[in-house]
Amino acid sequence: MDIDQARTFLVITAHGSFLEAARQLHLTQSTVSARVQRLEEELGVRLFVRNRAGASLTPAGRRFLDYAKRLVLTADQARDDVGLPEPYRASIRIGGRIALWEGFLPRWVGWMRRQAADVVVRSEIGFEEDLMRRLIEGSLDIGLMYTPSHSPGLVVEHLFDDTLVLISSRPDTTGPGEDYIYIEWGPGFYGKHAQSYPDLEGPPQLANIGWLGVQLLLSNGGSCFLPARMAAPFVAAGQLYRVPHSPEYAHPAYMVYARDSDSPVLAQAITGLRELAAQESGA
Repeated sequence: MDIDQARTFLVITAHGSFLEAARQLHLTQSTVSARVQRLEEELGVRLFVRNRAGASLTPAGRRFLDYAKRLVLTADQARDDVGLPEPYRASIRIGGRIALWEGFLPRWVGWMRRQAADVVVRSEIGFEEDLMRRLIEGSLDIGLMYTPSHSPGLVVEHLFDDTLVLISSRPDTTGPGEDYIYIEWGPGFYGKHAQSYPDLEGPPQLANIGWLGVQLLLSNGGSCFLPARMAAPFVAAGQLYRVPHSPEYAHPAYMVYARDSDSPVLAQAITGLRELAAQESGA
């Protein structure tokens, strides 16, 4: 079997669909099916049950899952580590939501550079779906996100709670108005937001990340909910303002990583994230 077959198997497993796997891998569905067929012929078992709902693992497929992860992870690590410059002994790959790259994750990168200067840190931005897929494939060591899903072999660990606060471009704002921007912080935020503002009609502006909300506020004015730590520099500079007496929402941040990883630096990286998260919680 080859690495492409194992990677295709993992993408199908992550999405539960041959069609979606083809989209994610930028392949035709027939190519994806052919890869799986060759893999099943080599192993002598069926790996998936296909039906109208998509594709689910057979008992043999579930047994093969860990082996596929190891194959892909070993190949990726070999590519990364063999190509490392001489002073470096290993690499760590971390991805996170862009809001978590505002302050928190850059501090962690600084921590790693001080504690393990001989480790290459590969940093990425992503959304939950892509981060979870990469973790399942084994092409990412750690993912930081707000709404993780659960998958066999992955650990989901709560790190800290962000506090979402209402921020405005004007100091006299009292609540969401005609220029309000609804940031899609996930289903938990949606429910709390609806309880706080039951009479609020559909907002005229929506954005899928907080960074985009900030850019819209600075350019056009308005208000939106942002993590307090993300808004803090703009508030301190007098560019944006906290809306007094507005609701605040706890927004949990999680890290996700492989339960059984052979990464030589994963434990150290996780220790750093926990230490900084404890500082964040005590701030």
